Amino acid sequence: MQLNQVIVVHKAGDRQSKDWADRVVRQLQQRGARVLVGPSGPRDNPYPVFMASVTDPIDLAIVLGGDGTSLAAARHLAAPGVPILAVNVGGHLGFLTEPFDLFAELETVWDRLERDEYAMQQRMMLQAQVFEGPKPNAEPVGDRYYALNEMCIKPASADRMITAILEMEIDGDVVDQYQGDGLLVATPTGSTCYTVAANGPIVHPGMEALVVTPICPLSLSSRPIVLPSRSLVSIWPLEDHSLNTKLWMDGVMATSIWPGQRVQVSMADCQARFILLRDHYSFYQTLREKLAWAGARIPYHNNHRN
Repeated sequence: MQLNQVIVVHKAGDRQSKDWADRVVRQLQQRGARVLVGPSGPRDNPYPVFMASVTDPIDLAIVLGGDGTSLAAARHLAAPGVPILAVNVGGHLGFLTEPFDLFAELETVWDRLERDEYAMQQRMMLQAQVFEGPKPNAEPVGDRYYALNEMCIKPASADRMITAILEMEIDGDVVDQYQGDGLLVATPTGSTCYTVAANGPIVHPGMEALVVTPICPLSLSSRPIVLPSRSLVSIWPLEDHSLNTKLWMDGVMATSIWPGQRVQVSMADCQARFILLRDHYSFYQTLREKLAWAGARIPYHNNHRN
């Protein structure tokens, strides 16, 4: 990998992340790289400025923060195909990030990247778009939205909890009508986030699939479902007198959904590219450590593997 043009993103409001970003910038500039740096957070989005400021391709994005910072990077950098080195600096759970101890010796990291001594993991993305009008002549409304974890359709209100009433169609067939808090359409990567909290299945990120999970449905017959990756999921609000239904991408509000509109969710035509510095990456080890599964904490000494 060449390190000619690099973007460095740090978690907004986190001093440790900012300090390490400054170190990264100094070292990369000493190696002759052109570096753009900025914060990422609920009120900070550096990526449009980055993209407008470069003329040559971006060789690498270094993202210092937690899973939220990494999700934002994936949403903006998957389409242009920029590799992401996400490091847990100032984050919490760190499902998507490399451990900080592998990053602490910066000069070693740059040498490894330039010698191509790393692995690249590609993760499936989702895309969603809002349509208005009768099928098959419905017109797209607004932008196309991307998510690494999940698309969520649920209402939001500052003063009360609102029940969502939604209808879902898969590949042209009506599947179910849902009353509850909302509906999730997730990737395998997102199956260990909001989806697993909503009692959905955990799906290995090496698979390509869509996971549809109702959030707190009022009907016990409404169950999660795993779909082929090429499925086309369409969701309509059936009743929304207060105009509160929203489309959320990775927990960030994308747009409002008005009566007569539908959300169409499918696998994106791009993938997020994450750099792995670990010599051995194990999804199952990540589950044991990050979810703190009880069985992994019980010491047995009966030599059962031999």
